[in-house]
Amino acid sequence: MQSESERLAAYRQLRTNIRGSNNHLIVGIDIAKEKHYAFIGSANGATLCKQLIFQNNQEGFDLLTSRVEVLRLKHHCEHVVFGVEPTANYHKPLAEYLIRQGLHLVQVSGNAVKQNRELLDNRWDKHDRKDAANVADLIAQGKCQFYDFPPESIRDLRELLSLKKKLKKEEHGLKTRIRNNLLALYFPEMDQYINSCQTVSLSVIGNCCDPVMISGMEYDTFYNTVVFTRKNKKQDELLYQIWQSAKKSIGCNAGVAAVYEGNVLNKQLQGITIAIQELDKVIQTLCSRIEEYPYLLSIPGIGPDTASKILAYVSDPYRFDHAKQVIKLAGFDLSASRSGKPSAKATPVISKKGQADLRFALCQAALVASHRNNLFSNWFARKLQGREREKGIYAVILVKLAAKMLVIAWTLMKKKEMFAYEQLNNS
Repeated sequence: MQSESERLAAYRQLRTNIRGSNNHLIVGIDIAKEKHYAFIGSANGATLCKQLIFQNNQEGFDLLTSRVEVLRLKHHCEHVVFGVEPTANYHKPLAEYLIRQGLHLVQVSGNAVKQNRELLDNRWDKHDRKDAANVADLIAQGKCQFYDFPPESIRDLRELLSLKKKLKKEEHGLKTRIRNNLLALYFPEMDQYINSCQTVSLSVIGNCCDPVMISGMEYDTFYNTVVFTRKNKKQDELLYQIWQSAKKSIGCNAGVAAVYEGNVLNKQLQGITIAIQELDKVIQTLCSRIEEYPYLLSIPGIGPDTASKILAYVSDPYRFDHAKQVIKLAGFDLSASRSGKPSAKATPVISKKGQADLRFALCQAALVASHRNNLFSNWFARKLQGREREKGIYAVILVKLAAKMLVIAWTLMKKKEMFAYEQLNNS
C-alpha cells in the first residue's frame, strides 16, 4: 500500500500525462448500494468494455480487478486508473479495497459529472452505464480530483466530527420544536428566558410547562419542583420571573398532551446533550494522540473544537506545497466575475467551495481572537484603520484573519512549533 505522499505524487503525474495517453487504462465506476457499473476505456477515447456489473462485495471487487488486469495486458497499457463519483458512503469499501491493493484511484465531482453528461452524446438522459462512461471521460480529460485516504486516526476523527454535526443538528431541531411548537402555543412569555439558563428552563418545560399549573403553586413549591441542586441567586431570579409571567400568560389551555410532550422533548434533549459532551471527550482523547494537536491549541482563539477540525481536514500538512492550496481547502480563496468589465470594477468574494465546517470554525476562532487577544485586536484595528465606513468591512477583515489563522496553523503543523506572535505578521 502506497503512502499518502506517494499517492499524491502519482496523482499529480497523472494530471500531467493523462490526456491522449496510449499507456493509461481508465476505469470509470458508477457507485450504487448493492452493485456497481464499470466502464473501461483508454485515455485516447477507445472503448474496451462498455459495461461491467459487479457486486458490492469481495467477490465483485476481485472480478473487477481481474477483468481490468486482463484488458491491461491485452492492450499493452502500463498504468491503470480507477475513478469514482463519491455517493454517500457506498464508495468507501471499494475505495479502501483498491487503495490497499496499491491501485491508483481518483474521484470526480458531482457537479462535473452533471455538466459533462450532455456533452457525451448531446442528450440529457441518465442511466448507470452512461454515468460510468461519463466518469471515465472526465478522467481522460484530466478533470479529476485526488482521492483523500488519510491515516486511520484522521479517518476516525472525521467520522466522529460528522457524528457530532448530526447530533448538534438534532439538538437544534429539538430546541426549535420546543420554542416554536410548545412554548409558542402554551407559554409564550417563557421564550425570552430559555437562553438565560438552559438547564433551569428545560427543567421547567419537562416538569410543568403549563402556566396555569405554575401560577397555582406557591413559589417555594414551584422552585422545589424544577430545581434539584443547591440554591443559586441567578437561577432563583430567573425562576421568580417565570413564576410571575405564568400568572399573566396568554397561552392556550394546556392539557395532558402538553405536559407529556414537554417531558418527552426535555428527556430527548438532555440525552443528546449528554451524548455530545461524551463525544467531545472521545474526540479530545483522539486528538491528544496526534502530534500536531498541542501546536494548534497554542494559537489564540483556537480551542479543542476548531483544532480537531483543522487536524481532520488538513491531515498531512506536507501534501500542500504553498499556502494558497490550504486557503482553497477552506474555501477562503477569492473569486470574481470579470467577464465583460474592467478588473478594477469586479468585486472578488470568497469562493465557499471548500470545507464549510472548517471555514465556520475558523471564523468563530478569528472572532474570539480579535476580541480577547491584544495582539490580534491590534492587527484587526490596523487593517480596519481608514476603512471604517466601508460597507461590510468588518466581515471582510474577519475572514482575512480566519484565513491567516489557517495558514499559521498549517505552518505550525509543518514546522512542529508552538505559536509565536511574529507569525501573525509574517504569514
